[in-house]
Amino acid sequence: MSDTTAIFNAIEQAQTIIIHRHQRPDPDALGSQFGLKLTLQHAFPDKRIFAVGTVPNDLGWLGQSDTVSDDQYTDALVITVDTANTERIDDDRFNQGRQLVKIDHHPNDDNYGDLSWVLPDASSTSELIVDFIDAHQDALSLTRDAALLFYAGIVGDTGRFLYPATSAHTFAVASELLATGIDAAEVGRHENELSRGLGRLMGDVLANIEIDKFGAAHYVISQAQLASLSLATSEVQPLVSTPGRLADVRAWLLFVENPDGSYRVHLRSKGPAINELAKAHHGGGHDLASGANAADQQEVDDMIASLSKLMQQWQQTH
Repeated sequence: MSDTTAIFNAIEQAQTIIIHRHQRPDPDALGSQFGLKLTLQHAFPDKRIFAVGTVPNDLGWLGQSDTVSDDQYTDALVITVDTANTERIDDDRFNQGRQLVKIDHHPNDDNYGDLSWVLPDASSTSELIVDFIDAHQDALSLTRDAALLFYAGIVGDTGRFLYPATSAHTFAVASELLATGIDAAEVGRHENELSRGLGRLMGDVLANIEIDKFGAAHYVISQAQLASLSLATSEVQPLVSTPGRLADVRAWLLFVENPDGSYRVHLRSKGPAINELAKAHHGGGHDLASGANAADQQEVDDMIASLSKLMQQWQQTH
C-alpha cells in the first residue's frame, strides 16, 4: 500500500481537510465521503474536517454535508472521492485549497490532483478507503459508524455483490466491516426501499422500455414525468440498473431530462464495453457502467443508434 503513504502524510500535516465527491451522489460516493470523514475525525480530533455537496433526500440516511465558507479553503487539504473527472465534482471550490488529493476507482482518464490513488479494478471507492485505513492502522481505525457507511457504498456499487467488479477481496473487506457489528440488514432495507413515485416509475420503465433486436434498450425520463410523480432529477439513481433485470436487455441507456432540456445519460451493459460511447458524449466511466450527457433530442437519438450498432457488432463476434 505504498501508494497511500504520501496521501496519509498530507492528511497528517493538514489542519483543515475538506472532502468532496461527485454530483448526483450514489451510496458509494456518500459512503466513502462520510466514512472517510468519520475515520479522520476519530483519528485526529483536533483537525477541522468537513464533507461538502448536495445530498439527495432518499440518501439522507447516510449523512448530511457541512456548510463550509470560502475562507476555510485557505491552506486546506481537499480530497475528492469517487469522482473520475473535475467536471463532476460537487462544489467547484475543490481547487481552492492548498493541495488536492484524488481517491477513486474509475478509469483515470482525467489525472487531476497533486496526489492521487486510483485503482479501477476495485469494486468501489468505499473498498479503497477501507484498504487505506488498513494500510495505516497504526494511526487509523475502523469504527462501527464508518463501517456501516463503507458497507453501504460497497453494496451500492456492486449491486449487492452481483456486478463483475466484485472480487474475493471485496468479500474480505465486507467481512471486515460486518465484524464491527454493523446491521447489514438495515443497509439492505435502506437500499432496497423506494418511494411510491419511484415504484411507479420503475413499473413504467419495465413495461415500456424500448428494446431492439440486438438487445440494445433505452428509456427516456422527462421532466413532466418527474413532476407528475413528485420526483427530483437526483432521485432516479436507484432505477439505473432496473432495465438489466429483463433477460432480453443486453445493454441500455437511461436518459433523464434536466430542467434546461438537456439529458443526463446512464449507460449500462451485460456484455460489450460502453465507456467509449460515453466518452464520445462528454462522459466516461467503467467498461460496463458509465455516465454521459446529451444536449438535446438529436444527441439522444444519436446515442440510441450508436448503442444499437455497438450491440450488433458485439453479437457478430460472440
